[in-house]
Amino acid sequence: MIRWGILGTAKIAREQLVPAIHASRNGLLQAVASRNGENAKAFAERFGMPLAFGSYEELLASKDVDAIYIPLPTSQHVEWTRRCLEAGKHVLCEKPISLHAREIEALIEARDKSGLVATEAFMVTYHPQWQLVRSLLADGAIGVLKHIQGVFTYYNVDPNNMRNQVELGGGGLPDIGVYPTVTARFATGKEPLRARASIERDPNFGTDIYANCQYDFGSFDMTFYCATQLALRQSMTFHGDKGMIEVSAPFNTLNYDAVSVSLYNASHSEVKTWNFQTAYQYQLQVEAIGDRIAGEDVTLFSLESSRANQAAIDALYAADLSDGWVDV
Repeated sequence: MIRWGILGTAKIAREQLVPAIHASRNGLLQAVASRNGENAKAFAERFGMPLAFGSYEELLASKDVDAIYIPLPTSQHVEWTRRCLEAGKHVLCEKPISLHAREIEALIEARDKSGLVATEAFMVTYHPQWQLVRSLLADGAIGVLKHIQGVFTYYNVDPNNMRNQVELGGGGLPDIGVYPTVTARFATGKEPLRARASIERDPNFGTDIYANCQYDFGSFDMTFYCATQLALRQSMTFHGDKGMIEVSAPFNTLNYDAVSVSLYNASHSEVKTWNFQTAYQYQLQVEAIGDRIAGEDVTLFSLESSRANQAAIDALYAADLSDGWVDV
């Protein structure tokens, strides 16, 4: 059993990773750390964890913890991922692991030096629906892929939420724009060559609240938009010359009743649908990491892929300033 520690008591840890570790076949919730000792103690008691620390450093020093999940504000991800590796702990860091692709190089070096597992929490890449989409595309199920269309939006105007605070790494592209980007890359195995975007920022928060984006992958195009102040919506569509794939709930599968992948022929006279209501992508992620730590030959989302994904996001920001195409 991999003994997990959690660095902080964020909502995503409470609602997603704690249940995922509890449900996993190879993970054990061992410890939590908070800069407020009472918060750590209350968190540990609530979720049945034997250890609670009043500082992050105590968790990193604990000999009773094998791996650490980092759900801290985005602006702190690089520092604490590096510090966990230097302390001899495997790391699962919440996305985005960095706000700049260039910063991830130091994490790759720290991972290689330590020989430990370090991965960004793109849970979608462990979901069977995305494994299916990748297989369908590779098998030519829709012929020649010409266009990908994506959307990810929600509505949040809470000034106390880190997603609306620039200094903590808030904004729509870091929070949700990464998902259309990463799933397109994962499903196709291709990297965008160029990017362009038009970005709107909140006059008070200063964060990007709407981004209209385009990638040039060379042999196909992608358009998507993401927003933090629009009605909730998410979808991904892959359009080829002989058919089309629609993913109904591509990112937050637990928030939707219909979690499915549909394959249409060119005339829409035939459709085949796969349903994935019972797949729990956070648990699958935890189990894959545990297997890799245990020495099994399991593919995880790599820091190299993290660097490539963030480079695409960096290019979108640069393109907004240049009013044209920017190389990724």
